[in-house]
Amino acid sequence: MVQVHIDHLIHGSPLAGPDRQLAVMLVLGVLRQQQFLDTVIARFSSVPPARMKPLTLTALRVGVYQLFFLDRIPASAAVNETVKVLKAEKQPRWLINFVNGVLRTVARQRASLPGPDAAGKDGTPVLNHPDWLLQRWRARYGPDRTEEICRLNNLEPLLSLRVNTRLISREALADRFRRAGHGVRNGRYAPDALILESGAGAVANLPGFAEGLFQVQGEAAQLAALLLAPFAAGRRYLDACAGLGGKTGHIAQLLPAGAELTAVEPDRRRFALLGENLRRLRVGGNITLFNGGLDEFAGSGQRRFDAILIDAPCSGTGVIRRHPDIRWNRQEGDLRFYQRQQGLLLHTAASLLAPGGILVYATCSLEPEENQQVIDAFRETHSGFTPADCRDFLPPAADRLIAANGCFSPTPADDLDGFFAARLEYISS
Repeated sequence: MVQVHIDHLIHGSPLAGPDRQLAVMLVLGVLRQQQFLDTVIARFSSVPPARMKPLTLTALRVGVYQLFFLDRIPASAAVNETVKVLKAEKQPRWLINFVNGVLRTVARQRASLPGPDAAGKDGTPVLNHPDWLLQRWRARYGPDRTEEICRLNNLEPLLSLRVNTRLISREALADRFRRAGHGVRNGRYAPDALILESGAGAVANLPGFAEGLFQVQGEAAQLAALLLAPFAAGRRYLDACAGLGGKTGHIAQLLPAGAELTAVEPDRRRFALLGENLRRLRVGGNITLFNGGLDEFAGSGQRRFDAILIDAPCSGTGVIRRHPDIRWNRQEGDLRFYQRQQGLLLHTAASLLAPGGILVYATCSLEPEENQQVIDAFRETHSGFTPADCRDFLPPAADRLIAANGCFSPTPADDLDGFFAARLEYISS
């Protein structure tokens, strides 16, 4: 995802803190408003955006974004700094003059131009999502809910934290944030969630980060770990797709003494960060880490587990607000690719589950191919797995986010990340 590339580029740059934050804001903001920006550019350019070279189009998008969305940057500075970049890149004079002319025209007429809510055909909103995704969502959710999902996806998300209640209470951490000048409130659904309403800045500089007092994690993802209940001594738990350890750390936080937790992650870079994160949270001591694929892990003679979480790799269409590049980098055909991988993960995980065990399947996708269709296909070939109602395991506030079939399935229109989770209980056949 683009955030990884941003972090890599900025890490070795000479930019100071505020300039780093501005750079991130520009990249993510342009991705969120890309269609709208291209609509504005097309209005004042003799060359259609689709025919422009990448550097030219990117410069125009960044300049127009500042003119429309960053009031604290004077229009003259937005234009001049964009032109400076092109000069530094040794672009030809005609191209620099072209970009300068388009941006100055936009700046002069900015006050009379419609914003994203009315810049489309016949004054309709520009939704900033690809047509294939809009068609799918309109068919499933209807036009109004689809428009609301897109509207929220185009906003900068608030920062959601999971309090490490092994080290501090939610109330005590909230007080610490307020004393440091941060606006903060409790989450609506997850019992350990805090939402920073203002002044987040760099996560590593927030109060308590280095001490392991919290983990950045959306509320929907926080609820997924609760579906592994009960959390009891003597039981064995597996995080089969651990990633950077957000859910691994949460499971560890919930476990009593005498319970066992294993986390599996195949990617070496993510595996290293997983270990670092668990050490920061001070929960790594009771976790077994395995750097390899789930197939490799299953073939290494493991004892069976009482509860397994599969946080499966997916298209990520539920977290476009946090990762705006997803909307432009995914194609509809990707869904079948992920579906095959997800089915294989479920099959392998089932071989590791003890009779009477619990299998929780989760994605951050809104698409049925990656969610209910994966569960249905799995149950057709694996007898003895019974779906449970997630209402029985999540806080009452989350009841409205659970579908009639008992699966946890919020959308961004619920002001949460889009998510899916199903709990399957295994009765040996």
